[in-house]
Amino acid sequence: MTVDGRQDVFTRPNGVSLAPVATFSPLLARTQVAHAPVDPIAFDCLKFIVVRAGRARLFSEFGVHFVSMGDVVILAANTLCGAEPEGWISTTTLYLDRDYVIDQVFWQYASRFHERLDASQFLDAHYAEPTQVVRIGRQRAGLMMPWLDELVALSVDGLPPDRFYRAQSLVSAVFDILVPFIVVANEGTAGARRSASTPTVPRHRQFRPVRPEVLEVAQVLRAELDRHWTVTELAARAHLSVSQLRRVFVEAFGKSPISYLTMLRAERMAHLLRVDNAPISEIAAQVGWGDPDFAALQFRRSVGVSPSEYRRISEVVPAPFNPE
Repeated sequence: MTVDGRQDVFTRPNGVSLAPVATFSPLLARTQVAHAPVDPIAFDCLKFIVVRAGRARLFSEFGVHFVSMGDVVILAANTLCGAEPEGWISTTTLYLDRDYVIDQVFWQYASRFHERLDASQFLDAHYAEPTQVVRIGRQRAGLMMPWLDELVALSVDGLPPDRFYRAQSLVSAVFDILVPFIVVANEGTAGARRSASTPTVPRHRQFRPVRPEVLEVAQVLRAELDRHWTVTELAARAHLSVSQLRRVFVEAFGKSPISYLTMLRAERMAHLLRVDNAPISEIAAQVGWGDPDFAALQFRRSVGVSPSEYRRISEVVPAPFNPE
């Protein structure tokens, strides 16, 4: 929902750095006031977006939600999400590296886990929703505001190591209020959902190195969005079997190669719909979807609204900012 995160230390799925900050930090916080529609964008980290004031319509591959003060939006990595403010909306966003979150889960359930990989599998199995809107209410949200403000102040220039433990204590206080409201799935339901949508996070810092062949395939897809790719062709380029490529790509990026390509195309198409007045069919062709009907279907599945509706949203002139 916020655009400020594009300037943080994390990387977008297309590999572009988000940051003026030179050093890596596992957690950052940013406060943003948005007056205009925000492009659907996917991040290589988990996002917890706390609505401080105002209202907006949130759209993503998992539907349309209206959010206002007292709501918290939770996004898994590689999940496209955009927003249309109703005049304006103020949010504070926590950006959390997955390894950091795994550590928190590992120590939370230390009595039942033998190693960190157990915590990773637990997280995937029980917290499988790629998008959640958690309605904690105004009073609970108000309790979190001083902690969020301090987190934002601590991470203005990147979180300094000597303030890490203070920042971690503030994140823990936020989680203490928020986590009881998060929907927890059973393993069977989560497994079915995950196999369909593959919302696992891409690894910014992995337990295992990402195979060079997988990185090459991802780079090729980003560089040639408009090309008609097949998994067989990509597997041949990576010198892997089709099944091997699917397995290692999902392990690295949380999506199959074609699902990853679809996400990149939808993100690029959303941008072009805002900056280019060309017909929607031409814009679809620019990103590799020659069939306008198929393009509309894929865009709606990825972004939550049709291309024409998204273009209408992007043309809305925001109302003047009035916090009262």
